[in-house]
Amino acid sequence: LSFPVLFSGFILLIFDRNFGTSFYLSDIFINGVGALPNEGGSAILYQHLFWFLGHPEVYIILLPAMGMASEILSVNSRKPIFGYMAMVGSLFAIAILAFLVWAHHMFVTGLNPFLGSVFVLLTLLIAVPSAIKVFNWLTTLWRGNIRFTPGMMFSIGFVSLFISGGLTGIWLGNSALDIHLHDTYFVIAHFHIVMGVASMFGMFAGIYHWFPKMYGRYMNNTLSYLHFWITLAGAYMIFWPMHYQGLAGMPRRYYDYSVWESFKQFAELNRFISTVAMIVFAAQLLFLFNFFYSIFKGRKVTTQNPYGSNTLEWTAPINPGHGNWVGEIPEVHRWAYDYGKDGKEFISQTTPVGADESSH
Repeated sequence: LSFPVLFSGFILLIFDRNFGTSFYLSDIFINGVGALPNEGGSAILYQHLFWFLGHPEVYIILLPAMGMASEILSVNSRKPIFGYMAMVGSLFAIAILAFLVWAHHMFVTGLNPFLGSVFVLLTLLIAVPSAIKVFNWLTTLWRGNIRFTPGMMFSIGFVSLFISGGLTGIWLGNSALDIHLHDTYFVIAHFHIVMGVASMFGMFAGIYHWFPKMYGRYMNNTLSYLHFWITLAGAYMIFWPMHYQGLAGMPRRYYDYSVWESFKQFAELNRFISTVAMIVFAAQLLFLFNFFYSIFKGRKVTTQNPYGSNTLEWTAPINPGHGNWVGEIPEVHRWAYDYGKDGKEFISQTTPVGADESSH
């Protein structure tokens, strides 16, 4: 829904560059002479059109990770998702509010202060459904019979990163604080933790969890845990120090800070961050090796449903390749989260309600 707005912005940009219009170009003078045949446009218009896509696009990346983490946390806690309807409702609330907060990227553009306060309110409102999701995830874990599979570890890491990255978003969502923090390393730290690293953790969780379904083999656990701990610790060691640099006013997008006396003190910290980043990158190569090696040499899956999961993909044959079920499509009688119900570990979705539900 937001992409057509960006597309329209690009069309106007093409007109400005090629057909002499001034949708974005204002009065430009070179040696006292007007350089454009037309004038009166606004570069701020381009920012509005760009960020109307730019903020929903962040959640396009994050929402699938939220969905995968919810599923994996439930399966490996052996509990239903706590507050399922609130969890689903908060997904919708985040998706809707994502369309209403774009101008929080524009607090220092000369935006009308009253309009800025409206976007502050809408931005901080996103914290409500986000907090609901965090509460539901943590309560799903609470007193669960937790199995720390690689997928589960990355899901828990996702929740950790989403909390720590989301909290700094409350700072940046405040227009008064953003005047100081805008375009500093604080923005880099917030953005990369909550969207970059957290979203990647959701992706890794999904790959580790569904790898046996995709290829009929397990990934190597030792390499998987090594990948998790290096990536989690490394992510925090890379991005947490950047918050301090940002609070000190260190601007982003400069490749050399050595000429500024006020930022020379961060040279050693930047060197540390760069070193850790290289180590974390090497850990991703470890993951790639584990992934492709396990496709051919991984330990074979011996049971159709190795995690005791209720979702229907685990009722299909374990042989990798195209195709779903042999014969009739399964008939669904109940939701996908009947874990620990009626004294049983789990009850399959295909078990009729009220039927003789023998223990699995």
